[in-house]
Amino acid sequence: MKIVPIDENFHRWSELLQLILSSFAYMNGRINPPSSALSLTPQSLAEKTLNEIGYVVLEDEDLLGCMFLRPEPGCLYLGKLAVAPEAQGRGIGRLLLQVAEAAARERLLSALRLDTRIELTGNHSVFAAWGFAKTAEKSHPGFDRVTYIEMRKVLAV
Repeated sequence: MKIVPIDENFHRWSELLQLILSSFAYMNGRINPPSSALSLTPQSLAEKTLNEIGYVVLEDEDLLGCMFLRPEPGCLYLGKLAVAPEAQGRGIGRLLLQVAEAAARERLLSALRLDTRIELTGNHSVFAAWGFAKTAEKSHPGFDRVTYIEMRKVLAV
């Protein structure tokens, strides 16, 4: 298993989209508003890598996981962390987290930040076990209730 950056040689956008959609499928019907993953296309994923740092996890030629990182003031945003359903429970998420931490440190950023939906309490627990703490409750535009929480992990730089 290896984690590699998504670069100009990457062309497996349709497969990457399928990985994200299958990984996020359990959210369908559980969260409101629906996941932004549902609006992704192969082209929008390719465009995402122009402004963000993408990584994929490969085992032989199989895509097993991915994440996208975006530098922000003082932190590195961790988004679209996805692990193929058949590969979950193998430590792939933790491996991606280690890469995200290293990427933040390389950029002299002292924290990782992510958002997770309020309904997905299992995700809250996993991220807390990985060292993230809830820092804010927020709402998507047009909602008068909390729809997601922000979590941060402070890093030793």
